[in-house]
Amino acid sequence: MSKALVWLRRDLRLHDHAALHHALRSHQDVWLVFIFDTTILDPLLIKGLGFDRRVDFLWQCTRELDENLRSQGSGLLVRHGDPKKLIPELAEQLQVDSVLCNHDYEPSAIERDQFVATTLAKKDIHFEHFKDQVIFEKTEVLTNSQTVFSVFTPYKNAWLKRLTPADLEPHSCELSAKGLLARFAPIPKALEQALPSLESMSFRPTGIEKYLPPGAKGAELFLNDFLKRIDQYNIGRDFPATKGVSYLSTYLRFGNVSIRGLVHEAHRRMLAGSLGASIWLSELIWRDFYFMILANHPRIANGESFKPDYDKIEWETGTKAQKLFKAWCDGQTGYPLVDAAMHQLNQSGYMHNRLRMVVASFLCKDLGIDWRWGEQYFADHLNDFEFASNNGGWQWASSSGCDAQPYFRIFNPITQSERFDSDGKFIRRYIPALEKLSNKSIHAPWMAGQIELEAAGIILGKDYPLPIVDHDEARKNTLIRYNVVKKVA
Repeated sequence: MSKALVWLRRDLRLHDHAALHHALRSHQDVWLVFIFDTTILDPLLIKGLGFDRRVDFLWQCTRELDENLRSQGSGLLVRHGDPKKLIPELAEQLQVDSVLCNHDYEPSAIERDQFVATTLAKKDIHFEHFKDQVIFEKTEVLTNSQTVFSVFTPYKNAWLKRLTPADLEPHSCELSAKGLLARFAPIPKALEQALPSLESMSFRPTGIEKYLPPGAKGAELFLNDFLKRIDQYNIGRDFPATKGVSYLSTYLRFGNVSIRGLVHEAHRRMLAGSLGASIWLSELIWRDFYFMILANHPRIANGESFKPDYDKIEWETGTKAQKLFKAWCDGQTGYPLVDAAMHQLNQSGYMHNRLRMVVASFLCKDLGIDWRWGEQYFADHLNDFEFASNNGGWQWASSSGCDAQPYFRIFNPITQSERFDSDGKFIRRYIPALEKLSNKSIHAPWMAGQIELEAAGIILGKDYPLPIVDHDEARKNTLIRYNVVKKVA
């Protein structure tokens, strides 16, 4: 009787799961394991991020999976430590023939998996891995000259041209499905361990479940709600005060929902004429695009600009830079839309996509701060943080990435505010001090008249900061700063 261990990482679900499907198809006894990886978690603790919503979310997801598996006579093996050590140990203790998992594309994860594979091979245990978190990976979508794309639109066109129904076929994990003769095997008593508590791992509850219910059940709730609105996605997606986006990014990041299922639904509705579904499908293809870029250009994981010439840019440094950066982090720049967006991130771990572009442009092109600082701040605070998309977004905003906005395109934070939060509803939600300002003045309080400020009970510099930089001056400085790349942009 062959046995298999499925190693869950970014794929916390029991449906449409490539590695689990293959394990159930090829083995009789199957166990599942999730490792709270100390090589990832310990650096968070060093930074003082014991209050981390993502760890809490993950912990609640593992609890849901464990309950589901126990109802089927098994359970989820959950450990806290280094997977390079724990996975081979568990595989040997369970006497499995194979360890199966899904691909990860970050260089550190690839190195980890290679180490585990080598260790398992010495024990005559197979290590198998599968494509699961993207539709097309690595070099599956190439230009006509068989090179890697670096511009999104032709990539998207080639992606859509290559897409077939087979690419979106779900990987069945139902034990009663045809061809699946396996079972979720009981956990041996010697290996039974209680789910480690957050506190035992030096983390603490965050309350994330109040607005982001964990696991596959949470993902299903949000997906069903979004599908009622998907046809209007093209209209509402840019306005942060409205319920216009899917809010599925965290579930997609941790694999509570299948990318194949999402693309199938978006593609089906696009073919039926839904513009909203078409635009949403483009967003999902952007995700594949950034994973492809990372897989083919792993140097970007070392902090390098995709366009090497952009590493010549001289960013602000020293005490001035630190002061500006802190104001940005704390939502104290004096530009309401920027500040409201940062408050949203700091309070919830979420930021609307339009606002991610606004605050990123502001950091790089108004404050002259290295995009890597912002990239790391997002990495520390976003619930849906995923390296490829985060890096891609920041390099897009700073103009250093593939298919990025031109260096001379600089978002005006006031214009963006007037256009995408015209009545100031979003700003008022996160900056109540500005609540009584008019819809016109709320986008630039320093331009309001003294009578209006007094009527609103606002003293600039006390109740709300004055702008830390003049946008028009900053724009001029940015164009000078980018002169080093002007000829190659």
